[in-house]
Amino acid sequence: MDVLTDNFSLYAEGFLGTVELTVYSSALALVLGFVMASFRVAPIGSFRVFGTVWVTVLRNTPLTLLFFAVMLGLPRFGLVLPFEAFAVLALGCYTSAFICEALRSGVNTVPRGQGEAARSLGMTFSQTLSAIVLPQAFRTVIPPIGSALIALAKNSAIAGAFSVTELLGTYKTLGELGYDIVWTFVWIAVGYLIITLAISAVFNLMEKRWGVAR
Repeated sequence: MDVLTDNFSLYAEGFLGTVELTVYSSALALVLGFVMASFRVAPIGSFRVFGTVWVTVLRNTPLTLLFFAVMLGLPRFGLVLPFEAFAVLALGCYTSAFICEALRSGVNTVPRGQGEAARSLGMTFSQTLSAIVLPQAFRTVIPPIGSALIALAKNSAIAGAFSVTELLGTYKTLGELGYDIVWTFVWIAVGYLIITLAISAVFNLMEKRWGVAR
């Protein structure tokens, strides 16, 4: 317990850093995932191509490589942001590809006739998607979206290698202070467990309320 009690402020700072990264990146991932899922099922070919390229590139790019591309590449084009913002951008864009595919799989579970009926009533594609298709699709994909956000919380550990304050990075300071590395990582693991269990609890409640019974 000495590792935790003697360095509680350090652990708390890292824990809050990870929570902030997770919250902001999750918000960005959900927004981008929704947009890309809309592109993937849009009647306009160029939108479908853009959505497909987005998903294919990000799902097949190692997250560490994406961090390097964002942190080192974007400043070369004149975009200079705090490291925390770059980390949110990398995590959010990467996870959005998985959110997109989860939503698209949910869209495929909605009977085609419902979309055709909406169009016969004069509804536009965007109206049909937002009012009829996606609300039903979301109910079927709550668990996979929750899993993607749990993975995001754990992936945020990579940000520590780029001077971003987060939970895993505390081991460097504690190692320099001479604390037992085993107990250092035990408390780090407990912190990640708290975060992932909180996300899981939220999505379990959502599934009980809105999920489709199987």
